[in-house]
Amino acid sequence: MHKFFVPKENINLDTCFIEGDDVKHIYKVLRLAEGDKVSINNCEGKEYIGLLKEINKKQVIVDLIEECELNNESPIKVHLFQGLPKSTKMDLIAQKNTELGVSSITPIITERVVVKNDSEFKKVDRWNRIALEACKQSKRSLIPTINEPILFEELLNRLNYMDLIVVPYENEEGFGIKKLIGNVEKSSIENVAIVIGPEGGFEESEIELLRSSGAHIVTLGPRILRTETAGFTALSLLMYELGDLGGVL
Repeated sequence: MHKFFVPKENINLDTCFIEGDDVKHIYKVLRLAEGDKVSINNCEGKEYIGLLKEINKKQVIVDLIEECELNNESPIKVHLFQGLPKSTKMDLIAQKNTELGVSSITPIITERVVVKNDSEFKKVDRWNRIALEACKQSKRSLIPTINEPILFEELLNRLNYMDLIVVPYENEEGFGIKKLIGNVEKSSIENVAIVIGPEGGFEESEIELLRSSGAHIVTLGPRILRTETAGFTALSLLMYELGDLGGVL
């Protein structure tokens, strides 16, 4: 059953109206027909089962036949702060971390990030569209937010609101996520920050500032991972240890 995220203002009692790019996708790509069953999410986590009532080139009208008690979100909220990479690597980062259950992604500008112009700030809309499509595919209940890039100094301010801060670092040895999780009180953790360095990694001075902000500097293992791989590796490990990845006992 195909899933669509519809703004709550387009949902009126037992009827909803799908507009925008999804309309063309429904009739031209998916080739759905009137009477087909679909899943509807109101962009705030409420889920419905609906039947396609009318399809035209401007909108799709859906009869909502059932409200579902469904929540595919993790019990912890993981916020990824990603050193801004080159090229289109943020596309992959947005897609895969969304599939794994991230709550938000914020690109960060560190010492080794080179921003030639403001073009990176104009890509935020595209990253959010990629996250939305990943939500549909992975049956997420909530859409993560992809924020505009921030400076390293602002990152330090935002980390004050996190219950656990994890910073993978290639020069760290011996202390990994396994040992970290064994040393924390799991029940007290709701918001987790993962901070990933850019290509070339963090400056040692940045690591010390993160450490003084309460961050746990960890290794992900003996192999050096690319910046786009490190984030969803750390996310997978934390979702397994603290969230719902791997199922429940």
